[in-house]
Amino acid sequence: MEQKPARVLACGDVEGRLTALFNRVQAIQKKTGQFDLLLCVGEFFGTTPEAEAEWQQYKTGAKKAPIHTYILGAASQETVKNFPSTDGCELADNITYLGRRGVFTGVSGLQIAYVSGQEAQQEPAPAHCFTSKDLSALVAPLTGSSKFRGVDILLTSQWPRGVWHYGNTPDVNTKFCGSVSVANLADKLKPRYHFAALEGAHYERLPYRNHVVLQENAQHVSRFIALANVNNPAKKKYLYAFNIIPMKTMDPTELVKQPQDVTENPYRSTAKDKTDKQKPSFNAAEEEEEPARQFFFDLGRKPGGGPRGRGRKRDGDGRGRDQQHDGGGQLKQPRRHPQPTGPCWFCLASPQVEKHLVISIGTHCYLAMAKGGLTPHHMLILPIGHYQSVVDLSSEVVEEMEKYKTALKSFHKSRGERCVLFERNYRSQHLQLQVVPVPLDRCTTEDIKEAFMVQAQEQQMELMEIPQHTDLKQIAPPGTPYFYVELDSGEKLYYRIQKHFPLQFGREVLASEALLNIPTRADWKECKQSRDEEEESCKQLRDKFQPYDFAWED
Repeated sequence: MEQKPARVLACGDVEGRLTALFNRVQAIQKKTGQFDLLLCVGEFFGTTPEAEAEWQQYKTGAKKAPIHTYILGAASQETVKNFPSTDGCELADNITYLGRRGVFTGVSGLQIAYVSGQEAQQEPAPAHCFTSKDLSALVAPLTGSSKFRGVDILLTSQWPRGVWHYGNTPDVNTKFCGSVSVANLADKLKPRYHFAALEGAHYERLPYRNHVVLQENAQHVSRFIALANVNNPAKKKYLYAFNIIPMKTMDPTELVKQPQDVTENPYRSTAKDKTDKQKPSFNAAEEEEEPARQFFFDLGRKPGGGPRGRGRKRDGDGRGRDQQHDGGGQLKQPRRHPQPTGPCWFCLASPQVEKHLVISIGTHCYLAMAKGGLTPHHMLILPIGHYQSVVDLSSEVVEEMEKYKTALKSFHKSRGERCVLFERNYRSQHLQLQVVPVPLDRCTTEDIKEAFMVQAQEQQMELMEIPQHTDLKQIAPPGTPYFYVELDSGEKLYYRIQKHFPLQFGREVLASEALLNIPTRADWKECKQSRDEEEESCKQLRDKFQPYDFAWED
């Protein structure tokens, strides 16, 4: 059965006229039914005192957007102040800033690529501008996949230069309009819909091909739509409504159907425009300069660290392990881990911690058997110091956490199991990364992913799929409540917790009939063992895990 199409609204420069925009959206929804999301390109914020006062009503919650609204960043220096950082974040209830550049994938599988601001004319680039490095970092991970065919939607504030070639002429000064870099980006990403603004004009270009006729296999067509300013006096179109089935679920023959009015690709060089000298190259050399910055999550900080001190033995309280030698043979001072302000059940140096559950102790993290675990081999990876969530961790803690993940995956693989990792940063004060093994013969990774998606939808939650090589910090700034799942395939699911969240959600999904089929174990309190039983279970698990334990060095 073909997937139900997503119903999407796109909007041009809002310039602070939020109430006018949302009143119009509500009128449309009343007439035609609910839309799934609103995408805003161009300048979202205004610079007048009236616009600022209007924004405060939404920011404080006095008013609420009637639809999930996603916006681009500042396109001028005057509006930079409205964005707390270059990373994506929620600015108000139902209004989310996507970020400087990246890819957003919703639960429906709709893939939306975006770049905020205008092309930088100088280095270093101002906050409201993007650079060729930003575009390279966006393009490389997408087009590097052999399965890449294009993106569903591309959002840019600037027009692509020359988009009018071979097509209908827009009502703008084409001498000065648009960016060559955006044109190059559109050519590489092959969006089915590309939206832009900033020119105060409405322009729907004829659809264009992404393949050369008789030389390449047929590909989908692209549609470029520029939108005017909200409430403009000339009544030019500023809202565009459309239905779209995500490319990845669409019938391939339907996807590549060519409309009668399709034109040649406006960005492909012909003999006459090979003189267009300023075309940027997203070339391999340029991509190698910044290989780790992928999608809209900046992974530029590679966790580092010198040689680990040897001769550490696991002990019960996390003390006495941290003396290390530097390259010159000098004894370093023991590392000070962040401490809690009150009692904490999970800080290793805390009197409250149940040390008999500890499996392994590293330099920055430790491994413990889960109390009331879903299965006998359900474990937790925890930081030794007091950190609330993964997004608060320093790079060396992240590095060691990854080592524990790798060790656990190898351990469970040897036992015919795959790992599911999840974290709930909500009503918890110390990070607990849950690691639950699922037998390979019980279900596939796709089954696990589907179970999480379906059970989230049943509770009116939308789990968002995020790209594999990403840093959670870019979508969940410190303090953001969230739920996060990592599958053995590397796929990651994320939910930004709004108000309420079922505390046992991760366990409930894994315990469900579709997966482990142990529904009575969904609540850890129902699975408690006596202290003696816990000690015996932990001893057995410690012995089984020891061959995989990098922290156990004689």
